Parts: sequence; structure tokens; C-alpha cells
Amino acid sequence: MKKHISFISMDSVLEEWLLEKLIKEPPQSDCAQELLCGIRDMLSGEVSSLLLGTAGEADAVALAAQDVLRIGELEISPKSRRVIMCGTEVSLTPKEFDILYFLAQNRGEVFTKEQIYKAVWSENYLLDDSNIMAFIRKLRKKIEPNPDEPQYILTIWGIGYKFNDQL
Repeated sequence: MKKHISFISMDSVLEEWLLEKLIKEPPQSDCAQELLCGIRDMLSGEVSSLLLGTAGEADAVALAAQDVLRIGELEISPKSRRVIMCGTEVSLTPKEFDILYFLAQNRGEVFTKEQIYKAVWSENYLLDDSNIMAFIRKLRKKIEPNPDEPQYILTIWGIGYKFNDQL
């Protein structure tokens, strides 16, 4: 049976060698420049891995990879609006999903309750932060292994919330 995906580790020595080789002796390929950019992104720390595929499969694989946001044991699929935690699908309301996806897309960035409200509801803030607090509490009960000690959605006291960027 043919494997469809294989993961191969690449250290900085190999990344630099491959980068140098591509610069000095670029192959006659439409994909060479894209690979060169990808390796530069890895060396700069902008990305931690590259997904390679044959020319015919590349677009389909890239679209499938972009469709799922994986953070720790959490998977968020924006197109299907599905959330999977530790292999089990989690049922979220539309607003819970929107809040989770907004925070996850902006990992590490701290948002006030007002900013979250405006991003998800797209309307003026009603000066009632208990609404956002209630949604965050419900989300934590559904996705956190221990909601009392959250790992994913963190409270930044006196400011608001952020999605953990250390996962």
C-alpha cells in the first residue's frame, strides 16, 4: 500500500544546505521558487514545517491543510465549523465557534471583551462583559481538559483573553 503522507525532520544544517543549493543551482522547475521561499520561512522561524506534494496533488493537499487549524489536541475546521478535541467532536453553538475560531486564529494576542464582541457580533459593544464571560466559561467546559485551569483560552487579568500560543 502506498503512503500518502510521510513526515521527515529537517534540521537547520539541512535547511541551510538546501537553501544554498537552490540559490546556486536552481532547477528548471516552476516550483523551485516556492520551495526556496518555504525554506527561508523555516530558517526565519516563520513556519516550523513544509508540506510537499506532487504538482497535481499540491493544491488539494494545501487546501485540505488550510482547512484545519490544529493546536495541541484541538482541531478547528472553519469550512465545516467542526471542532474536535482529543479525537472527539465537540458540539458548539455558532457564537461559541466564532469566538473560539477568532481567538485561535490570533493566538497569543490579547483581546478585551469589547474587541471580542465587536469581532464576533460585528456591532457596537453593549457594555455588558458578562455576555463574553459566559461564552468563554461555556467554551472552556467544552474544550479544556480542566476548565478550572485552562490551557487553551487564557484569562489576562484586568484586560481580557488570549488563546495560548505555547501549545
